[in-house]
Amino acid sequence: MTVRAAIQTRIIEYKQGGTTLEGFVAWDDALTGVRPGVLVVHQWMGLTDYEKKRAGMLAQLGYVAFCADIYGQGVHPQNTAEAGALAGKYKGDRPLLRARVSAGLAALRQQPLVDPKHIAAIGYCFGGTTVLELARSGADLNGVVSFHGGLDAPNPDDGKNIKCKVLILHGADDPFSSPQDIAALEGEMRNGGVDWQLIKLGGAVHAFTQWNAGSDNAKGAAYNARADQRSWEYMKLFFDGIFK
Repeated sequence: MTVRAAIQTRIIEYKQGGTTLEGFVAWDDALTGVRPGVLVVHQWMGLTDYEKKRAGMLAQLGYVAFCADIYGQGVHPQNTAEAGALAGKYKGDRPLLRARVSAGLAALRQQPLVDPKHIAAIGYCFGGTTVLELARSGADLNGVVSFHGGLDAPNPDDGKNIKCKVLILHGADDPFSSPQDIAALEGEMRNGGVDWQLIKLGGAVHAFTQWNAGSDNAKGAAYNARADQRSWEYMKLFFDGIFK
């Protein structure tokens, strides 16, 4: 009997301090040996099927993908008001945010198929903000990718702690990141001597990779298939560079 390889998935419980977190890992069992690991950080609604599908897509590319849980096991916002409050809690407490995402990074490293010398992190919206904070914490990884994340720089000197390469994928018409925020982020990257890229995708607003975000740019957040596809290709090219 021929056994066909497939993308395998598993729920992983892990902890940060006294808080239990529930992550999700995906890998391709057709491959043998260790391979690069990619941490995936969710948007403000928490860990959903969206991030799990992205993890599967990363597994198809040959990576072990681990979806981190920032909010905690069983914590799932039921609406945007709850999501905004939760995301605001962590954005307002950057040390806690860094602790939570660092716990996810540690859980990824513990996966037996992950090459600990080849690690990246990606994040969407709130998750994009989070992976930038992970980089600012001085985490030992090869690179981070922010998809339509918040681009403020609350502690400009933190750029000096960044050891990895940074790719920022941003909707050129995103109304949620002010020109002042973007300028501050660019200054942080320059002053920190970071190897960074900021790619602005024309015609795209916030949440341009989110399939369920609708198509009305006037709302400030909308899916854009072209920007989604292009940003994914930019990520793949970035990974090809950092994992050589």
